[in-house]
Amino acid sequence: MQMDPLVDALTKIRAYEERRRKEVIISPTSNVIQDVLATLQKAQYIGEVERIEDGRGGKFRVQLLGRINRCAGIRPRFPVKFSQITEFEKKYLPAVNFGILVLTTPEGVMSQVEAHDKGIGGRLLAYVY
Repeated sequence: MQMDPLVDALTKIRAYEERRRKEVIISPTSNVIQDVLATLQKAQYIGEVERIEDGRGGKFRVQLLGRINRCAGIRPRFPVKFSQITEFEKKYLPAVNFGILVLTTPEGVMSQVEAHDKGIGGRLLAYVY
């Protein structure tokens, strides 16, 4: 039984990256997973993302580039103020400017770099490096 589809999707991506696969099929789909994948794609951690409608909730086909060392979901989804972003970067990322935190904000899902540039906070969803 899947308790958190986002965490399951990120775990599957990490497992396929460790096995040096070229692509992974993720199901079920959701808007949050789609937005997180778009954020990872924008940060060039993954390649093309294709949504496949199969009549049963759909699937994502994700091209892997071999650039992910670790990715995971963050539970519980901590609320983060703009001033606290650097504290959580130190907690979850191994070095400065190495990896990204993925946040959900009032303006949508984005990386901590974009949130810092816009001066907004949100809730932590995942980290990737």
